[in-house]
Amino acid sequence: MKELDVRLNQTIVGHLINLDGDRNLFTFDPSYSDGSRHPILSQSFHDTRGMLREPARPTSRRLPPFFSNLLPEGHLRQYVANRGSVNQDREFPLIWLVGSDLPGAVIVTDPAGAPLPPTETAKERTTASHPLRFSLAGVQLKFSAVLGRDNGLRIPVEGMGGRWIVKLPSATYDRVPETEYAMMSFAREVGIDVPHIGLVPTSRIEGLPADMRHDLGDAYMIRRFDRTESGGRVHIEDFAQIQGLYPEEKYRRTSYGIMAAIVNEVVGADGVEEFIRRLVFTVGIGNADMHAKNWSLIYPDGHGARLAPAYDFVPTLRYIPDDVLALNLAGTKNWDEIDMERFERLADRAHLSIRHVRGIVEDTAKRMLQVWPRVNTELPMDAPTRSIVTNLLRTVPIFTGSGASTRRARMLSARAAHAAEVE
Repeated sequence: MKELDVRLNQTIVGHLINLDGDRNLFTFDPSYSDGSRHPILSQSFHDTRGMLREPARPTSRRLPPFFSNLLPEGHLRQYVANRGSVNQDREFPLIWLVGSDLPGAVIVTDPAGAPLPPTETAKERTTASHPLRFSLAGVQLKFSAVLGRDNGLRIPVEGMGGRWIVKLPSATYDRVPETEYAMMSFAREVGIDVPHIGLVPTSRIEGLPADMRHDLGDAYMIRRFDRTESGGRVHIEDFAQIQGLYPEEKYRRTSYGIMAAIVNEVVGADGVEEFIRRLVFTVGIGNADMHAKNWSLIYPDGHGARLAPAYDFVPTLRYIPDDVLALNLAGTKNWDEIDMERFERLADRAHLSIRHVRGIVEDTAKRMLQVWPRVNTELPMDAPTRSIVTNLLRTVPIFTGSGASTRRARMLSARAAHAAEVE
């Protein structure tokens, strides 16, 4: 049996325990579960009364969902596992390797400060001589980085205290960094909360691994909103963690209506407004990848939650033309069915004010239509991206004013006018 400490900054929260048979269990530390007011680890560990839930039974090879979602995915996960000589399917040693630079304020360490020990097979042996420099996940490799001289980016030697996420160009898709930069800039113009962002040539990024090319073009950088200017940690959790979903379930077992209800309950009206605004924007740019992990809550004081700043706004229709929305929006994922009635149904199911939601949708659509002609020419987008967004803004019902809800309103207006004439 092996045990790791779990902290939120300096507050001990609990322990991850690796049992015989590579089963993993999380338990709260008595000092955290004693009823005192402690910083929140995750909404998923609280019941409807706000009381801590008993930890779930042990999981085989996987960590519990909250912790599994802290680990990198895809190519980055494989890269980290290879660097640490760890089997990428064994999540306990993986979090041991990267536990000092996880998203948010979570820190996972060996109580005695020991490095990950050798395991039974050569493939899984590791030493403390491989500092890891990575954080978060996605299609592109992302690095924790600090802003260097002349706005270049340097990968921290120990991989700690990074205040930027750097996303390298994709080997599969063209100009993803420039496209994401453009869409995030567009979002800011529409009034969405966006962190500081930028583009930097990969040739000016110091400290890239020797086996990685340095002439790939521009990389995209986004300021980490889970780190302060001084390198302090601010806690966040994504909606897969909030809902107790494993990363591979981020497209399933939830919907935008369910997420809206959570935002309303945990954050309140301001969070709902920002959520709906981002959802309209997602539709307007053709972003089919706004799954549960691409929305997060942030806890600036460790207790009160708000919707974290936006991230990962990419018009995925540019790269996968026939794609649909990542999650259901009132029963549909099809772009041409997203009308006002869908948002009204979402509001009703999430127990939101239909009038309030309708006003946010109308305002956001109006802003996008007003801003797009200017940003369309000013921001670094290729012709296919410009064409896709332009077409969506011209055809999707919430932007054209068509759809069932509008038709119903016109019908009622016509009936009222006819009744007046009869009288």
